[in-house]
Amino acid sequence: MFDLMIIGGGPAGYVAAERAGNKGLKVVLFEKKTIGGVCLNEGCIPTKALLYSAKLYEDALEGDKFGITAENINFDYRKMVGRKNKIVRKLVAGVKMKMKSNKVEVIEGEAVLESRTDEGVVVSCNGEKYTGKNVMISTGSEASVPPIPGLKEAGDVILTNREILEMKDRPESLVVIGGGVIGMEFACFYQGLGTKVTVIEMLPEILGGVDGEIAAMTRSHFARKGIDFHIEAKVTKVDGNKVTFEKDGKTETVEGEKILLSVGRRPVTKGVGLENLNIELDRGGIKVDDKMRTNVPNVFAAGDVTGFSLLAHTASREGEVVVNNLTGDDDTMSYKAIPGVVYISPEIAGVGETEETAKEKGLAYKVAKLPMTYAGRFAIENERFSGLCKVLIGEKYGEVLGVHMLGNPSSEMIYGACMAIEQEMTLEEMKKVVFPHPTVSEIFKEVIFSEFK
Repeated sequence: MFDLMIIGGGPAGYVAAERAGNKGLKVVLFEKKTIGGVCLNEGCIPTKALLYSAKLYEDALEGDKFGITAENINFDYRKMVGRKNKIVRKLVAGVKMKMKSNKVEVIEGEAVLESRTDEGVVVSCNGEKYTGKNVMISTGSEASVPPIPGLKEAGDVILTNREILEMKDRPESLVVIGGGVIGMEFACFYQGLGTKVTVIEMLPEILGGVDGEIAAMTRSHFARKGIDFHIEAKVTKVDGNKVTFEKDGKTETVEGEKILLSVGRRPVTKGVGLENLNIELDRGGIKVDDKMRTNVPNVFAAGDVTGFSLLAHTASREGEVVVNNLTGDDDTMSYKAIPGVVYISPEIAGVGETEETAKEKGLAYKVAKLPMTYAGRFAIENERFSGLCKVLIGEKYGEVLGVHMLGNPSSEMIYGACMAIEQEMTLEEMKKVVFPHPTVSEIFKEVIFSEFK
């Protein structure tokens, strides 16, 4: 009898397993593919490894801005891919070691919920049955494939985030259907290596959910670098390597050696046996409360399978909430300070309300913004690019509502804004925080003191 059975070894599953094992629970973790899930094997880690290689290449090409010259600068695409694979293998091995050190039993195979008895929940895997007092479902998400005519017939021209990471050679041209985070990360990576990239987005702007001003600035920046953008454009068919779309009442066609489908992700709920326990769904994902409990006693869900916040760091925290509640720590999940990052160069990072969401909710707010170059460290490390830092403050109480940045290294600074929002810090409290000098993070204080009197 296990204290906790976990179906799915991604960021929600393996973090929960580690925490539970560390607290003395008897844990079994089922994973049908490779431990680490999509994030470690087909998403977060491999894409960032490639993006970093591309950044170094672009920095070398632009070294003259900093008084550095070099000749015959080039890149080895297969070496980049090989390094990416090496990093993934290393981190997967690290997760496996964590499971072993915390006495978590890992079973490779597809687990299915069978029933719930007086003893606990029954799960089958590889022809064997396992019983646990509690079960956590963390089966993650998969790439959405829209019903576009001609997709199936196009064969291996069509790629998702999985297949594009397996390519051994760089395509000369790439059409990206969907200008969200995943689509833009791949678009920027390949553009940086010289691929002709076209991005087709149905919405009025790329990077839905990102602060609108920053999204528009990002699109303008990469349009100048050579990416062709078609926004408010609907793809109507694919014919081999040709993509046809409608825009402004006209029909246009663009060709690409490869076509990347990047129109979002959907929770993996089929084949898990949810129907055997009558687990309730909501908008395609498993419905949970703020303790990550489903409608069935002793059955929890965490990560992308809930369909709410499809981010690895959200998933890990949700897994922790499950374990904390199982071990006597009354814990609830908060989503008010979940950071979002786009790992292109320049990076985008944001947390809390954007101007768009604040207006939708009818929140009274004040906004202040400055170019990132107001921070001396940013000016030192960036040439011919100003970036932006925007801060939203509640009008009544002066609390921090949102922080949004465009410029490196936004991803490494955003946690400070997360803490401010989660702890409901006010403008006056933020003014008293001491920031190290010179750092890019000082931009927070520059915005606060320069714009909020």
